[in-house]
Amino acid sequence: MNMMDDFKEIGHSMISPEKLLGRPLNDIETKYAPKELYVKGSMEIPLVCPRVSVIGTRNPSNKGVVNAQMIVKTLVENQAVVVSGLAAGIDTTAHQTAIEMGGKTIAVLGTPLNKVYPRKNFDLQKEIMENHLAISQFPIGYPTTKKNFVIRNRTMALISDATIIVEAGNTSGSLHQGWETIRLGRPLFILESVVNDPKLNWPQQMIEYGALELANTNDIFEFLPSKLIVNDIFS
Repeated sequence: MNMMDDFKEIGHSMISPEKLLGRPLNDIETKYAPKELYVKGSMEIPLVCPRVSVIGTRNPSNKGVVNAQMIVKTLVENQAVVVSGLAAGIDTTAHQTAIEMGGKTIAVLGTPLNKVYPRKNFDLQKEIMENHLAISQFPIGYPTTKKNFVIRNRTMALISDATIIVEAGNTSGSLHQGWETIRLGRPLFILESVVNDPKLNWPQQMIEYGALELANTNDIFEFLPSKLIVNDIFS
């Protein structure tokens, strides 16, 4: 992917995942965790809990968009931070809905902070970098390739207390985060309508490894930490 710099000058910070989360990483988390993260935004660090990833296809159905909006609305009403990847489709809907609802959102990018992908999300990324939080594990000048977006899904799972897959096909990139969430031992939720879709083989495979079918968004709060700010043990 050949992309010009979208933001010519960008003031940002470099921190460790441990600093971002306010705690040491365990052995399982450490395996794929980046050494450093580049962050831009006004959100308090270490991050507030709970944080929930809302992810899915870049080409959602109308039902998928509505479901994403309803899920995010419930999360914001319960003071959860909405995490997503700033991709087209479900990710964009998740970020936009969180902002419209007066909540907080974190974008985990597959590009350096000074680049935008897709380009149509320039204004959304700018808003997030100013009033929420954008995170990248890729330094300024790092080349953007397709594998970067798979790598960032691991990081998105790492910083989230749970992940919800709203809608995804059998080859969706969201599945990478689903499996990583399971590997980390975090709650992974798959919408009931997705689980019951006969064209999909991955939901049942993930359920066999511990993923949970989600019929009511309120059910996820049984699996999440209460709203709290982790002590900054590194200060």
